[in-house]
Amino acid sequence: MKNDVVASDDSALLNAWIRAADVAMKNDVVASDDESELVMISALEHYSYCPRQCALIHVEQTFDENIYTLKGQMSHERVDQATTRNEDDKRVERGLPLWSRRLGLTGRADVVEFHENVPYPVEYKLGKRREWAYEAIQLCAQALCLEEMLGQTVPQGAIYYCSSRVRREVTFDTHLRATVEQVTEQVRTQLKNCLIPPAVNDSRCNKCSLVESCLPSIVAKPERWQSYHSQLFTLEGVSDGAIEEG
Repeated sequence: MKNDVVASDDSALLNAWIRAADVAMKNDVVASDDESELVMISALEHYSYCPRQCALIHVEQTFDENIYTLKGQMSHERVDQATTRNEDDKRVERGLPLWSRRLGLTGRADVVEFHENVPYPVEYKLGKRREWAYEAIQLCAQALCLEEMLGQTVPQGAIYYCSSRVRREVTFDTHLRATVEQVTEQVRTQLKNCLIPPAVNDSRCNKCSLVESCLPSIVAKPERWQSYHSQLFTLEGVSDGAIEEG
């Protein structure tokens, strides 16, 4: 029955497996003995959008709120709660722990639907439908984790846009899968070496919640930064000669 909590033997086994996977992640047996080698799935989206944003969040642990992050948190409130349900004749897992030993990835899926027992990840995003590649990279990373965890091919998934209430279906082709692996290694290198890329100051900065911490309009323009720096210790109304005489 729609929206009834699943209570089948299959669901009980799946829940037991999920708990075991969660313990495995916490005990660092997923990818490496070195915790620094693990990469959060969300970091792939951050890096693909802006490597500096990824570094500020995952290297410097910087996180600032703005209207977009607050709305995003509200849109994730339901899907972040781990549940197993039947919805429209499909088993639906919410807040499902994910990991890949091969890639060294760890994270959590907003929603995983099972279409005739084939996993179908669904990522919730704020705003209207769009064709942003970095969102597909994050979703494909979830699919690669599910394939390793469940031993099943995951050919497609979807991004659900909360404002327009529509889905964008994503096919996990060879190119997208290779991109996920490439970006994962780039993020791992960044985190391991604590690399902070320079600011870029372009259109991506307009809606970034870290704009006040990143200061792209200043950092990306050395001449502006030098001007501020030269005035930092200058006292108004006092000449250099007066300071020296004092």
